[in-house]
Amino acid sequence: MSDPQPKSSETSRAGRRRKGVSTLTLWITTPLLFLAFLGAWKAYTVVFNVGPLMLPPPEQVGEAMVQLLQGQVIYDAMKVTLHETIAGFLLAAVVGIALGIIFGKARNLEKVLSPFLVATQVVPKVAIVPLFLLWFGFGSTSKVVMAAIIAFFVMMQNTILGIRSIDPGHRDLMRVIQAPWWKRVISLDIPSALPYVLTGIELGIVFAITGAVVGEYLGGDEGLGALAVTMLSGLRTDMLFAVVIVMTVLGFLLYAITAAIRRFAIPWHESSGRPTSL
Repeated sequence: MSDPQPKSSETSRAGRRRKGVSTLTLWITTPLLFLAFLGAWKAYTVVFNVGPLMLPPPEQVGEAMVQLLQGQVIYDAMKVTLHETIAGFLLAAVVGIALGIIFGKARNLEKVLSPFLVATQVVPKVAIVPLFLLWFGFGSTSKVVMAAIIAFFVMMQNTILGIRSIDPGHRDLMRVIQAPWWKRVISLDIPSALPYVLTGIELGIVFAITGAVVGEYLGGDEGLGALAVTMLSGLRTDMLFAVVIVMTVLGFLLYAITAAIRRFAIPWHESSGRPTSL
Protein backbone atom coordinates (compact mmCIF):
# COMPACT_ATOMS: atom_id res chain seq x y z
CA MET A 1 0.00 0.00 0.00
CA SER A 2 1.49 3.34 -1.04
CA ASP A 3 2.12 6.12 1.43
CA PRO A 4 -0.20 9.11 0.80
CA GLN A 5 2.28 11.56 2.31
CA PRO A 6 4.40 12.17 -0.85
CA LYS A 7 1.29 12.80 -2.88
CA SER A 8 0.08 15.32 -0.28
CA SER A 9 3.44 17.10 -0.29
CA GLU A 10 3.48 17.21 -4.09
CA THR A 11 -0.04 18.69 -4.13
CA SER A 12 1.00 21.32 -1.60
CA ARG A 13 4.08 22.27 -3.68
CA ALA A 14 1.96 22.47 -6.81
CA GLY A 15 -0.46 24.77 -5.01
CA ARG A 16 2.37 27.04 -3.93
CA ARG A 17 3.78 27.13 -7.46
CA ARG A 18 0.39 28.09 -8.88
CA LYS A 19 0.06 30.81 -6.26
CA GLY A 20 3.54 32.12 -7.10
CA VAL A 21 2.72 32.29 -10.81
CA SER A 22 -0.59 34.02 -10.04
CA THR A 23 1.15 36.61 -7.84
CA LEU A 24 3.81 37.29 -10.48
CA THR A 25 1.12 37.70 -13.13
CA LEU A 26 -0.69 40.17 -10.88
CA TRP A 27 2.44 42.28 -10.37
CA ILE A 28 3.01 42.40 -14.11
CA THR A 29 -0.51 42.95 -15.43
CA THR A 30 -1.64 45.54 -12.87
CA PRO A 31 1.04 48.17 -13.75
CA LEU A 32 0.51 47.49 -17.46
CA LEU A 33 -3.24 48.02 -17.15
CA PHE A 34 -2.63 51.20 -15.13
CA LEU A 35 -0.28 52.56 -17.79
CA ALA A 36 -2.78 51.65 -20.49
CA PHE A 37 -5.49 53.51 -18.58
CA LEU A 38 -3.29 56.63 -18.30
CA GLY A 39 -2.47 56.40 -22.00
CA ALA A 40 -6.14 56.12 -22.97
CA TRP A 41 -6.97 59.04 -20.66
CA LYS A 42 -4.29 61.23 -22.25
CA ALA A 43 -5.27 60.20 -25.77
CA TYR A 44 -8.91 61.02 -25.12
CA THR A 45 -8.11 64.55 -23.95
CA VAL A 46 -5.88 65.15 -27.00
CA VAL A 47 -7.99 63.55 -29.74
CA PHE A 48 -11.27 65.09 -28.62
CA ASN A 49 -9.67 68.35 -27.45
CA VAL A 50 -11.25 68.14 -24.01
CA GLY A 51 -10.66 71.22 -21.88
CA PRO A 52 -8.93 70.91 -18.50
CA LEU A 53 -12.05 72.16 -16.74
CA MET A 54 -14.00 69.12 -17.90
CA LEU A 55 -11.23 66.51 -17.84
CA PRO A 56 -7.68 67.57 -17.01
CA PRO A 57 -4.90 65.44 -18.53
CA PRO A 58 -3.16 62.96 -16.21
CA GLU A 59 0.04 65.00 -15.94
CA GLN A 60 -1.95 68.00 -14.69
CA VAL A 61 -3.68 65.83 -12.11
CA GLY A 62 -0.27 64.49 -11.09
CA GLU A 63 1.03 68.04 -10.56
CA ALA A 64 -2.08 68.86 -8.53
CA MET A 65 -1.52 65.72 -6.45
CA VAL A 66 2.06 66.74 -5.66
CA GLN A 67 0.90 70.24 -4.74
CA LEU A 68 -1.88 68.84 -2.57
CA LEU A 69 0.41 66.45 -0.71
CA GLN A 70 2.86 69.25 0.04
CA GLY A 71 0.24 71.10 2.07
CA GLN A 72 -1.36 70.31 5.42
CA VAL A 73 -5.00 70.57 4.33
CA ILE A 74 -5.18 67.11 2.77
CA TYR A 75 -3.74 65.41 5.87
CA ASP A 76 -6.18 67.16 8.18
CA ALA A 77 -9.04 66.11 5.89
CA MET A 78 -7.77 62.52 5.83
CA LYS A 79 -7.65 62.40 9.62
CA VAL A 80 -11.25 63.56 9.87
CA THR A 81 -12.53 61.10 7.26
CA LEU A 82 -10.51 58.25 8.75
CA HIS A 83 -11.88 58.95 12.23
CA GLU A 84 -15.46 59.08 10.98
CA THR A 85 -15.00 55.92 8.92
CA ILE A 86 -13.46 53.83 11.69
CA ALA A 87 -15.93 55.05 14.33
CA GLY A 88 -18.89 54.34 12.06
CA PHE A 89 -17.43 50.98 11.06
CA LEU A 90 -16.91 49.87 14.66
CA LEU A 91 -20.43 50.94 15.59
CA ALA A 92 -21.82 49.08 12.58
CA ALA A 93 -19.76 45.99 13.42
CA VAL A 94 -21.03 45.82 16.99
CA VAL A 95 -24.67 46.36 16.01
CA GLY A 96 -24.57 44.29 12.81
CA ILE A 97 -22.80 41.25 14.23
CA ALA A 98 -24.91 41.27 17.41
CA LEU A 99 -28.15 41.46 15.43
CA GLY A 100 -26.83 38.83 13.02
CA ILE A 101 -26.21 36.38 15.86
CA ILE A 102 -29.65 37.04 17.37
CA PHE A 103 -31.51 36.80 14.07
CA GLY A 104 -29.47 33.79 12.98
CA LYS A 105 -30.78 31.87 15.97
CA ALA A 106 -34.28 33.42 16.09
CA ARG A 107 -35.83 33.18 12.64
CA ASN A 108 -39.26 34.41 13.74
CA LEU A 109 -37.77 37.56 15.24
CA GLU A 110 -35.91 38.21 11.99
CA LYS A 111 -39.12 37.87 9.98
CA VAL A 112 -40.80 40.49 12.20
CA LEU A 113 -37.99 43.04 12.19
CA SER A 114 -36.47 42.39 8.76
CA PRO A 115 -38.77 44.83 6.86
CA PHE A 116 -37.74 47.69 9.16
CA LEU A 117 -34.04 46.89 8.80
CA VAL A 118 -34.33 46.62 5.03
CA ALA A 119 -36.08 50.00 5.03
CA THR A 120 -32.93 51.60 6.44
CA GLN A 121 -31.08 50.44 3.32
CA VAL A 122 -33.58 51.09 0.55
CA VAL A 123 -34.36 54.67 1.57
CA PRO A 124 -32.16 57.10 -0.43
CA LYS A 125 -29.31 58.20 1.80
CA VAL A 126 -29.36 61.68 0.28
CA ALA A 127 -32.87 62.10 1.65
CA ILE A 128 -31.97 61.25 5.25
CA VAL A 129 -28.74 63.25 5.48
CA PRO A 130 -30.67 66.47 6.29
CA LEU A 131 -32.38 64.62 9.14
CA PHE A 132 -29.04 63.43 10.51
CA LEU A 133 -27.71 66.98 10.30
CA LEU A 134 -30.78 68.19 12.20
CA TRP A 135 -30.53 65.50 14.86
CA PHE A 136 -26.75 65.17 15.27
CA GLY A 137 -25.44 68.50 13.99
CA PHE A 138 -22.89 69.38 11.31
CA GLY A 139 -19.98 67.81 13.18
CA SER A 140 -18.51 64.35 12.85
CA THR A 141 -21.34 62.61 14.74
CA SER A 142 -23.75 62.79 11.81
CA LYS A 143 -21.10 61.33 9.48
CA VAL A 144 -20.33 58.52 11.91
CA VAL A 145 -24.03 57.63 12.07
CA MET A 146 -24.28 57.76 8.27
CA ALA A 147 -21.27 55.44 7.91
CA ALA A 148 -22.74 53.03 10.47
CA ILE A 149 -26.19 53.02 8.84
CA ILE A 150 -24.73 52.10 5.46
CA ALA A 151 -22.23 49.52 6.75
CA PHE A 152 -24.14 47.56 9.39
CA PHE A 153 -26.59 45.76 7.08
CA VAL A 154 -24.01 43.81 5.08
CA MET A 155 -22.28 42.68 8.28
CA MET A 156 -25.59 41.63 9.81
CA GLN A 157 -26.60 39.63 6.73
CA ASN A 158 -23.26 37.83 6.52
CA THR A 159 -23.40 36.98 10.22
CA ILE A 160 -26.91 35.55 9.81
CA LEU A 161 -25.68 33.47 6.89
CA GLY A 162 -22.71 32.25 8.93
CA ILE A 163 -24.84 31.23 11.91
CA ARG A 164 -27.30 29.37 9.70
CA SER A 165 -24.58 27.62 7.70
CA ILE A 166 -23.53 25.52 10.69
CA ASP A 167 -24.00 21.84 9.96
CA PRO A 168 -27.03 20.51 11.91
CA GLY A 169 -25.11 17.30 12.50
CA HIS A 170 -22.45 19.23 14.38
CA ARG A 171 -25.10 20.86 16.54
CA ASP A 172 -26.60 17.45 17.26
CA LEU A 173 -23.17 16.15 18.25
CA MET A 174 -22.73 18.99 20.72
CA ARG A 175 -26.10 18.17 22.26
CA VAL A 176 -25.28 14.47 22.43
CA ILE A 177 -22.05 15.08 24.33
CA GLN A 178 -23.94 17.62 26.49
CA ALA A 179 -21.45 20.40 25.81
CA PRO A 180 -22.19 23.61 27.78
CA TRP A 181 -23.37 26.65 25.83
CA TRP A 182 -20.02 28.42 26.03
CA LYS A 183 -18.28 25.35 24.64
CA ARG A 184 -20.72 25.31 21.71
CA VAL A 185 -20.03 28.97 21.01
CA ILE A 186 -16.24 28.63 21.15
CA SER A 187 -15.89 25.26 19.43
CA LEU A 188 -18.71 25.41 16.89
CA ASP A 189 -20.48 28.73 16.39
CA ILE A 190 -17.44 31.01 16.14
CA PRO A 191 -15.26 28.84 13.84
CA SER A 192 -18.19 28.04 11.57
CA ALA A 193 -19.52 31.58 11.26
CA LEU A 194 -16.17 33.41 11.31
CA PRO A 195 -15.49 33.26 7.53
CA TYR A 196 -18.87 34.84 6.83
CA VAL A 197 -18.49 37.45 9.57
CA LEU A 198 -15.04 38.47 8.33
CA THR A 199 -16.33 38.73 4.77
CA GLY A 200 -19.05 41.07 6.05
CA ILE A 201 -16.43 43.12 7.87
CA GLU A 202 -14.34 43.28 4.70
CA LEU A 203 -17.31 44.69 2.78
CA GLY A 204 -18.46 46.85 5.69
CA ILE A 205 -15.30 48.97 5.75
CA VAL A 206 -15.92 49.92 2.11
CA PHE A 207 -19.49 50.95 2.86
CA ALA A 208 -18.34 52.84 5.96
CA ILE A 209 -15.93 55.11 4.10
CA THR A 210 -18.58 55.65 1.43
CA GLY A 211 -21.08 56.74 4.07
CA ALA A 212 -18.61 59.09 5.75
CA VAL A 213 -17.65 60.76 2.47
CA VAL A 214 -21.29 61.11 1.38
CA GLY A 215 -22.09 62.78 4.68
CA GLU A 216 -19.18 65.18 4.20
CA TYR A 217 -20.27 65.96 0.65
CA LEU A 218 -23.79 66.90 1.65
CA GLY A 219 -23.30 68.59 4.98
CA GLY A 220 -19.83 69.14 6.30
CA ASP A 221 -16.93 71.56 6.39
CA GLU A 222 -14.24 68.99 7.25
CA GLY A 223 -12.99 65.79 5.69
CA LEU A 224 -12.19 64.65 2.17
CA GLY A 225 -15.78 64.98 0.98
CA ALA A 226 -15.96 68.62 2.08
CA LEU A 227 -12.55 69.27 0.53
CA ALA A 228 -13.77 67.85 -2.78
CA VAL A 229 -16.77 70.17 -2.69
CA THR A 230 -14.43 73.11 -2.03
CA MET A 231 -12.28 72.21 -5.04
CA LEU A 232 -15.37 71.86 -7.23
CA SER A 233 -16.68 75.24 -6.10
CA GLY A 234 -13.33 76.79 -7.03
CA LEU A 235 -13.41 75.07 -10.46
CA ARG A 236 -10.16 73.27 -9.62
CA THR A 237 -10.99 70.07 -11.45
CA ASP A 238 -7.39 68.86 -11.28
CA MET A 239 -7.43 69.23 -7.49
CA LEU A 240 -10.83 67.53 -7.37
CA PHE A 241 -9.37 64.55 -9.21
CA ALA A 242 -6.44 64.51 -6.78
CA VAL A 243 -8.78 64.46 -3.78
CA VAL A 244 -10.80 61.64 -5.33
CA ILE A 245 -7.58 59.67 -5.86
CA VAL A 246 -6.69 60.18 -2.19
CA MET A 247 -10.16 58.91 -1.21
CA THR A 248 -9.65 55.87 -3.41
CA VAL A 249 -6.23 55.07 -1.97
CA LEU A 250 -7.51 55.48 1.60
CA GLY A 251 -10.45 53.18 0.91
CA PHE A 252 -8.18 50.64 -0.75
CA LEU A 253 -5.80 50.62 2.23
CA LEU A 254 -8.66 50.07 4.69
CA TYR A 255 -10.01 47.27 2.51
CA ALA A 256 -6.55 45.70 2.24
CA ILE A 257 -6.14 45.74 6.02
CA THR A 258 -9.46 44.00 6.63
CA ALA A 259 -8.74 41.51 3.82
CA ALA A 260 -5.37 40.71 5.42
CA ILE A 261 -7.06 40.18 8.78
CA ARG A 262 -9.50 37.75 7.18
CA ARG A 263 -6.68 35.98 5.38
CA PHE A 264 -4.66 35.34 8.53
CA ALA A 265 -7.59 34.80 10.90
CA ILE A 266 -8.99 31.86 8.92
CA PRO A 267 -6.02 30.26 7.11
CA TRP A 268 -7.87 26.94 7.09
CA HIS A 269 -10.76 28.31 5.05
CA GLU A 270 -10.75 28.30 1.25
CA SER A 271 -11.85 31.96 1.07
CA SER A 272 -8.56 33.07 2.66
CA GLY A 273 -6.75 32.30 -0.59
CA ARG A 274 -3.88 30.63 1.28
CA PRO A 275 -2.71 27.25 -0.03
CA THR A 276 -3.74 24.29 2.07
CA SER A 277 -2.39 20.80 1.92
CA LEU A 278 -4.73 17.93 1.15
